[in-house]
Amino acid sequence: MEEQRKPAPTQLYTVIVVSDHSQAVRKFRVPRPWLRRGAWIGGGAVLLGLAALLHYFSLLGSAAENRVLKEENAQLRSQILLVQEKVAHISGTLERVERFDAKLRTAVTQLQDPGKNQPQGPVAPATGTLAGVPGPAPQPPVPAAAPATAAGPPGGAGEERSFLASTPSLWPTRGWLTSGFGVRLDPASAESSMHRGLDIAAPSGAPVLAPADGTVLYAGVDDAYGKVLVIDHGFGVVTRYGHLQEIFVAPGDRVKRGARIAAVGNTGRSTGPHLHYEVRVAGIPENPRWFLPE
Repeated sequence: MEEQRKPAPTQLYTVIVVSDHSQAVRKFRVPRPWLRRGAWIGGGAVLLGLAALLHYFSLLGSAAENRVLKEENAQLRSQILLVQEKVAHISGTLERVERFDAKLRTAVTQLQDPGKNQPQGPVAPATGTLAGVPGPAPQPPVPAAAPATAAGPPGGAGEERSFLASTPSLWPTRGWLTSGFGVRLDPASAESSMHRGLDIAAPSGAPVLAPADGTVLYAGVDDAYGKVLVIDHGFGVVTRYGHLQEIFVAPGDRVKRGARIAAVGNTGRSTGPHLHYEVRVAGIPENPRWFLPE
């Protein structure tokens, strides 16, 4: 009979533990399979720990990104609400401007057609009043598209007369229309830009007359327009005069239609003696030709 084989003895590893606080030395005998299992378990635990750590940092990044997105969404909602409020305000303002514009058209028609025998406000003596300046035919005003502060259309007869007297219906000086209202090639920068008024070439010192009754808002100096005069005619109508040589009125002064208020000059960014003339209704630049007789 064959001799039975004896199983191979299990290999043992001795682990020696030395304590810092005592001289005792402990020995542990650990079978080799246990060490293998321990290595696998330890390696698995390390891998799980690394995976958990990576997942934790990933969650931190996602949380920070979500926080930023929430803040951006909150800001966008606030901006949308602000835009909606502005749109509602502009819509209400446009209705007032449209009513004012219709009334202003009627007033200009009455001022330019005396045969209708409509009531008119006080007009200065004929001395110095201008008959007109050569230029293109009048154009309709540019539609208003911004918040306005114009008062509503006048109601009673007295207010109607005041409204007519405050409508800028005279040429502010006599000369040649060299640049109209609208987009043009800027003579200073040689680039296309919006020209918000009329340029009327005239000799230096030529009189500038008030086109309507009003109150002087500003008389001073501007880098672009040199000596500048601004007059408030009421009902949201304001006129501006630039490149002046002299100004004969001061802020707070009341002026009448046809009164001499300034002299044509060549101040500021100007290429020659001329008057820059603007009309603004509720803060919106309008074509001054629309208010003037042909």
